[in-house]
Amino acid sequence: MAVWIQAQQLQGDALHQMQSLYGQHFPIEVRHYLSQWIESQLWDAIDLENPQEEFKAKRLLDSLIQELQNKAEHQVGEDGFLLKIKLGHYANHVSSRTFDSTKLLVRCIKHILYTEQRLVREATNSNSPVGGMMDSMSQKYQQINQAFEELRLLTQDTENDLRKLQHNQEYFIIQYQESMRIQAQLASLATLPPADRQLREPALLSKKNTVEAWLTREANTLQKYRLDLAEKHQKTLQLLRKQQTIILDDELIQWKRRQQLAGNGGPPEGGLDILQSWCEKLAETIWQNRQQIRRAEHLRQQLPIPGPIEELLNELNSTITDIISTLVTSTFIIEKQPPQVLKTQTKFAATVRLLVGGKLNVHMNPPQVKATIISEQQAKALLKNENTRNDSSGEILNNNCVMEYHQTTGTLSAHFRNMSLKRIKRSDRRGAESVTEEKFTILFESQFSVGSNELVFQVKTLSLPVVVIVHGSQDNNATATVLWDNAFAEPGRVPFLVPDKVLWPQLCEVINMKYKAEVQSNRGLSEENLVFLAQKAFSSSSNNPDDYRSMTMTWSQFNRESLPGRNFTFWQWFDGVMELTKKHLKPHWNDGAILGFVNKQQAQDMLMSKPNGTFLLRFSDSEIGGITIAWVAENPNKAGERMVWNLMPYTTKDFTIRSLADRISDLNHLLFLYPDRPKDEVFSKYYTPPLSKAVDGYVKPQIKQVVPEFATANPDPASGNPTYMDQGASPAPVIYNIFPADSMLDADGDFDLDDTMDVARHVEELLRRPVESQWSGQQS
Repeated sequence: MAVWIQAQQLQGDALHQMQSLYGQHFPIEVRHYLSQWIESQLWDAIDLENPQEEFKAKRLLDSLIQELQNKAEHQVGEDGFLLKIKLGHYANHVSSRTFDSTKLLVRCIKHILYTEQRLVREATNSNSPVGGMMDSMSQKYQQINQAFEELRLLTQDTENDLRKLQHNQEYFIIQYQESMRIQAQLASLATLPPADRQLREPALLSKKNTVEAWLTREANTLQKYRLDLAEKHQKTLQLLRKQQTIILDDELIQWKRRQQLAGNGGPPEGGLDILQSWCEKLAETIWQNRQQIRRAEHLRQQLPIPGPIEELLNELNSTITDIISTLVTSTFIIEKQPPQVLKTQTKFAATVRLLVGGKLNVHMNPPQVKATIISEQQAKALLKNENTRNDSSGEILNNNCVMEYHQTTGTLSAHFRNMSLKRIKRSDRRGAESVTEEKFTILFESQFSVGSNELVFQVKTLSLPVVVIVHGSQDNNATATVLWDNAFAEPGRVPFLVPDKVLWPQLCEVINMKYKAEVQSNRGLSEENLVFLAQKAFSSSSNNPDDYRSMTMTWSQFNRESLPGRNFTFWQWFDGVMELTKKHLKPHWNDGAILGFVNKQQAQDMLMSKPNGTFLLRFSDSEIGGITIAWVAENPNKAGERMVWNLMPYTTKDFTIRSLADRISDLNHLLFLYPDRPKDEVFSKYYTPPLSKAVDGYVKPQIKQVVPEFATANPDPASGNPTYMDQGASPAPVIYNIFPADSMLDADGDFDLDDTMDVARHVEELLRRPVESQWSGQQS
């Protein structure tokens, strides 16, 4: 990362130290607008104590003046007008410096850069992995900027050589015309008397021989100049192609990969400003060299001299055209992806951007972009350049948009704000593949010209894979397809191939990233949590994480085959946990109050060593999106014996009625959150405040949770005598049955579905009962 970008993120005293470096001697605006150029220069290579280094210092400052003038010329608008004056004024101020003041300015810039680097290094702690990575990025960015400086110098060198060649060729043509004039004079001597001809002919012949000898010699010199210029252009184009490969195939591809992982909950992909500035520099340098090559070709046509130059120029022209074509087509990108789970008849948005649009003046004739949905097979054919014109797999409304140029940011983009997928045409599915495994993509395409219609480009770009659904119930299976694709797709793949199986640690990284993003928590999945998930995924009982490191999980195991003894897949269970936590349990997960990923036997082992009333919260094994309370208490059937009880799992539906904290507050037999935290210490801040007293004769009812078998005495402030929580304690109570570890279970120790459904129906019946008649007497 560029030092200036990091310096802008400094805070407190470090920020004040950085700001104090600037003033009239070196305005902060110059540092900001020329940040990349300043950091790419070799300031440390100048020895200010050596008088011989005067030339280096002056050349650097001349370049600084040129950059300032270029930057000032491109400022527009009211704010740009003021900045243009300020930058222009400072450029004039620098150009009027003496050598001594030039040395002071170079020393000042060196001091500023050194201090900024020190402040940034201290702030990011270069010993940390993050700091080391930032140092590495800073080094890479510096290499890119140094390459641009080398390209600038090469382009300036060939421009000077081209002007020199043009000047020499113009003089050559003048001399050639002189030779033609002498030839004409010699031819006219034939009409003169012999005496006059003999008198004038020797001088003309001598002059003719002299001019022709010069022309021959100069023709060879011009040919050498042309060949030398062509070789220099070859060197420039080689460096250009190398620089373009670094920016497009490394930096831009990495940005796209970050964008893809951001769809799985990874960190944001970051802005495109630095990439755009690099692409614009490429475009500017390519275009300058292209114009030079065309001028060299014009000079060759103006004065043909036999030799290899014609073939060389054709090759250069072909290469430079190929380079600019690659740049333009590769920088037509999707800045904001459409949703990857796309529901029909639902509005969605996307943004496409041309990173070199402003620099190449494409906005002078704004192009239109069209969006089309195509299938995986159509995407494959498109990348093979097979004829797929007018092929689509559905109809998108509002799928045309004109690119707009935003002058303040210098971006050229098209914002599709109101697209809607009206219909979808599905292909024949393969084997066990479901509709939520079928991948589509949105194709964005446009056409525009560059350089007064010299070059016409047809550009296309494909969105990340999209899964189309028609109902919300398909969402979690579609999300699984997208998650797997985003995580394990390789750059440059054939659409949309992904591995059928991956190592378990790879999948752990993916689901941990997704979990943290969905729950919006810094508390991810611990190693114990991941072992629990591995046990569930592989039907294993091993508690050793190393046993799973070399194991692989197939797509079928992930979201096609149901877990043993269940009617849902591994992903469906995990997604249910995420949804429940995201909607209702986030603060408790962040507080560490929910162990969650613990099976029934583990919960029993953990609780049996704790005092009665100790409880823990774990996600249900048998129900999607369920969480249960397990606690240790006396066995009512055997005096002196203790056992672990499990409350029927709560789901989203339950928590829309009463929150988890309030439900725990209701149950007085729950005393300590495992291992030994008083429950009020953990949950009281989330309790709903007590209801206010009756107003206008009306008493507001409230719902409370009751477990009859564990109803404990509550002091009654009015009577001083204990009362018990039972059905009559609330006008519309929610009563949940409980079951000990050895009841309502099937042979495998899990919920018996029929019994569980009976309980659910019982709860629904209670919820439908009318308010007790005793309440009606209080109402008018």
